[in-house]
Amino acid sequence: MKIIADLHIHSRYSRACSQDLTLENIAKWCEIKGINIVATADFTHPAWFRDCQNQLIESEPGLYKLKSSDSPTRFLFSTEISCIYSKGGKTRRLHIVILAPSMETAGKINGALDKIGNLKSDGRPILGLDAKLLAEIVFAIDKNCLVVPAHAWTPWFAVFGSKSGFDSIEECFEELTPEIFAIETGLSSDPAMNWRLSALDKITLISNSDAHSLANLGREANVFELEKISYNEIVNAIKNRSPLQRQSVSSPRQSALLYTIEFYPEEGMYHLDGHRDCGVRLTPTETKKQKNICPICKKPLTVGVLNRVEELADRPEGFTPKNAVPFRRLVGLDKIIAEALEIKSRSSKQVQNEYKNIIKKAGNELTVLTDLSQNELKKITTPKIVEGIMRAREGKLIIEPGFDGQYGTLKIFSEKEKVKQNSLF
Repeated sequence: MKIIADLHIHSRYSRACSQDLTLENIAKWCEIKGINIVATADFTHPAWFRDCQNQLIESEPGLYKLKSSDSPTRFLFSTEISCIYSKGGKTRRLHIVILAPSMETAGKINGALDKIGNLKSDGRPILGLDAKLLAEIVFAIDKNCLVVPAHAWTPWFAVFGSKSGFDSIEECFEELTPEIFAIETGLSSDPAMNWRLSALDKITLISNSDAHSLANLGREANVFELEKISYNEIVNAIKNRSPLQRQSVSSPRQSALLYTIEFYPEEGMYHLDGHRDCGVRLTPTETKKQKNICPICKKPLTVGVLNRVEELADRPEGFTPKNAVPFRRLVGLDKIIAEALEIKSRSSKQVQNEYKNIIKKAGNELTVLTDLSQNELKKITTPKIVEGIMRAREGKLIIEPGFDGQYGTLKIFSEKEKVKQNSLF
């Protein structure tokens, strides 16, 4: 059974997140997006955990559904922890995602972490705790938990981050490294970039939205083939990577991660180097010429993901490991509609009306973006939107890469094309 899972999102209790992120709304938007299994998010926050206890009931082993509706959306207990600590003479700032096999296990983790820091302060709590010690605590409670370094390359808060990370998984987790089965690639990198590090061949690359709003659910996700629906099947598919290449997608012999859904990494907030306040955006080569110093303010640049990958890579660009899990880059449907209609805001009434019209006809967004043929798309929307969808699938885009916390800008149609098309009408 093909299942799409987004295993890292946030709730309304996390800083800078939408107040609309309630369990009911998340379930509804997962149906709109085409997501089957979604993270509960933020289970360490006491008020949100009470919401989960009151509103969710176990439906399949380790997966939960809303008590109040017949929504097909299933929830998996997941949270993100911010670890800030000193190690190796440096201040380390890492975000770690924890997947728990049950509500009971999540409650036990909360009990242990509540003795270490203030879980009420934020849906993503900040703990002065070594990431390795966090993993020790979690695994001592339940060995079936999964500990995943979040958005692994983000400069400020990641295991490989240029500002406060490590040069290897081993340097961070030491003897617990064999228990770290996956990392999250994050928005500013994709699997192809990670494949350049041979040390990551034994690590499964997963992708999640890290959504702070409903509209961003599923912007990155994981596509599984599961023998049966359960927490253990998902975790086993992540852990057991080797059988993947020996099985057929149409008739797999066991559960597997088929492919990941990816942001175009150039769109991510930290793809290139630079200083947002100074308007300086640089490639790794340009940064090297500047000796990592901003040419405007003369302060150190924020070194982005591409540069950090280049620093740690031991393989050339374009290398694909033998057992690599495939991936597909996508552009959000609302972005495509806004580009086709030449409207700046994705949230404008005209864009949202067409979005709803397409979803009503097609069923969900990911079906539109990945599955429907060009002829099928022509039956449900305008030719220009269809063209936009096809170009996004093929990577025929114009992107000004993101840097220093600023998202990249993506264009599907050039200015010349827009002028030419408008003149026809």
